[in-house]
Amino acid sequence: MSQILRECKLPTGQVLQLARGDITAEAVDAIVNDANKYLQHGAGVAGAIVRRGGPAIQAESSQWVRQHGLVSHAQPAFTTAGNLPCRYVIHAVGPVWGEGGEDEKLTAAVGGSLQLAAQLGLSSIALPALSTGIFGFPKLRAARVILAAILGYFDHNPGAQLKLVRLVLFDPATVQPFLEVWDQDDHLAA
Repeated sequence: MSQILRECKLPTGQVLQLARGDITAEAVDAIVNDANKYLQHGAGVAGAIVRRGGPAIQAESSQWVRQHGLVSHAQPAFTTAGNLPCRYVIHAVGPVWGEGGEDEKLTAAVGGSLQLAAQLGLSSIALPALSTGIFGFPKLRAARVILAAILGYFDHNPGAQLKLVRLVLFDPATVQPFLEVWDQDDHLAA
């Protein structure tokens, strides 16, 4: 079970949470996988999701790429969740640090994940710190971009069916920058 570190009810009625825990244990409608554009899930969050969820997730991911092509930042893919306690895995492709336009690409990956959750009719979702692992996105900067993208999504979609967004962070080195950004944001620190 995740440890909820911060929680904020947004003016639009949705709840945003910051938690420390294991995203593969989240009992929400969908979890977001920190994927590559090929949906080959070998390391990091993606590897953990497939190890716990089972081979069906990789099989469905490979089928998705065969049918739809490579996954873009703004248009994530989705699969069922195999043995995970959620219903779906949304496979978001965050940017690799140094490729250019990283902030915009990360914003698109977060927004695309939330939009896909809405299209699937979901009410709860858990996201990791996209792109901050092997993709090398600086954690403090990612925290600013990810939190701003979530707040921006709900500003533009105030009546969204999605009611709970939980950021689930695994280690103290990732938790700390997110706490710092959260506590400095007037929209969240109220």
